Amino acid sequence: MKIFAAASVQEIDRYTIEHEPIQSINLMERAASRIVDWYVRHYKTERKVIILAGPGNNGGDALAVARMLITRQYRVECYLVGSLDKLSKDCRINYDRLREMNDQRPVNLQSASDFPPINASDVIIDGLFGSGLSRPVGGLFGELIKYANTTDAKKVSIDIPSGLFGEDNSANTPESIFCADVTLTFQFPFLSFFFAENAIYTGRWKVLDIGLHPVKIIETHSDYSVIMRKDLAALLPSRQTFAHKGVFGHALIIAGSYGMTGAAILAGKAGVRGGAGLVTVHLPSSAYEIMQISVPEVIVSVDSNDKYFTVVPELKKYNAIAIGPGLGNQGNSMEAIEALFDEIDVPLVIDADALNMMALNPSLLEKLPQGSVLTPHPGEFDRLAGKSESGWERHLKQIEFSRKYKVIVVLKGAYTGISFPEGNYVFNSTGNPGMATGGSGDVLTGLIVSLLAQGMTPEKAAIAGVFIHGKAGDLAAEKCGLEALIASDIIKYLGAAFNEVKANPFLHEGRNGGIIQ
Repeated sequence: MKIFAAASVQEIDRYTIEHEPIQSINLMERAASRIVDWYVRHYKTERKVIILAGPGNNGGDALAVARMLITRQYRVECYLVGSLDKLSKDCRINYDRLREMNDQRPVNLQSASDFPPINASDVIIDGLFGSGLSRPVGGLFGELIKYANTTDAKKVSIDIPSGLFGEDNSANTPESIFCADVTLTFQFPFLSFFFAENAIYTGRWKVLDIGLHPVKIIETHSDYSVIMRKDLAALLPSRQTFAHKGVFGHALIIAGSYGMTGAAILAGKAGVRGGAGLVTVHLPSSAYEIMQISVPEVIVSVDSNDKYFTVVPELKKYNAIAIGPGLGNQGNSMEAIEALFDEIDVPLVIDADALNMMALNPSLLEKLPQGSVLTPHPGEFDRLAGKSESGWERHLKQIEFSRKYKVIVVLKGAYTGISFPEGNYVFNSTGNPGMATGGSGDVLTGLIVSLLAQGMTPEKAAIAGVFIHGKAGDLAAEKCGLEALIASDIIKYLGAAFNEVKANPFLHEGRNGGIIQ
């Protein structure tokens, strides 16, 4: 699914009105009906609804929602802010429609003394401003937003929380942004929804399909998108009846140090579960027996040092390599990483301590193999690219980093973002807070290198690995709960995640694809 800048969304709206064709007021009616359909599934009629409407089309949506909820027997109080002489055309139509209903004239707020009392049992529906806002909210609107935010009522925003910009909010005024519990956005999420600093404003958000024109959506360019399940099945390698382990590649994972063997075990096990024909783990000699007992499916390559990585093994037989989980940052390890960068000619995944050693020795960045997949969490990325004041600023540095070094960067988080050398950027739609646990990143590293070994391009392996990793975490959370979820649970559910994405015909139709009648 594409993500568009606010200006592009407005253009798609206009195109839909002209080419569906549909009158703008009827498109507004359609959007309002989607809001109401969601609302009646979540809130009972006993709860009073406080509608806050502005003078623009977002206010028109809110007034239409008010009218529809009244017909559904909800107790609605509607408050309009702004001059009645400055209502947009469609907002005016919905204002008049609401007035025509018995005793339903919206209250026109003129000052803070007019603000209504709001109880904890009420629900506020925010329709003050839409996505076209370009400067911080002030005046009476700002006072109303601040007042609403102090109440304990549930808060629902239409399309975007009032006061929040669709993209960069670094110049915004935080106290003048509506803090929603739920945001019901139309057709596409806004970019600002994907950054941690804005979660306090958006709350949980849901995309409602309002039928914007599919041709214009396809034709309108965007560098941003969200990975969805329907995008994945075609990316993954298929398994033919007569395939053997040699077909699915050989992955090497360089991981572990004294006291951190668990990271190597998790990465190795994920590599096996990810489908690679063979997985070798190179680790300190002291961890040999631990690995052989813990993951008998992997081949063990033993370093000459008993505590940390010092020597690059022979690389010719490997189709893809990963380095970093639990590696430590010993001086000899840094030299070995430099030697690996000089020798490698297959796809590479770089994670954890390998990234930290690159940050300690920036000259390694100049040797970074093009097409590598880097998988930092925000702290690791800040050490590489410099500290950022916000998620928005960090993602811009991430895009520039990918362009400069011609690598794929997987920036891990709630909506893991993947940047590519060409400048495009993909957010992930799977995963949950239970995955914020030690070892989760090691599992992702093992999964991505496994997909690379099977012949996927670095771009596709990063996208597929991130999605399946998150999906496995979601399936695990359903069984384990968020608090109890551990990295091993993610590995346990990788197979179920693959099956959900691929709808595997071997499972559903028999190994020969079923009998054709």
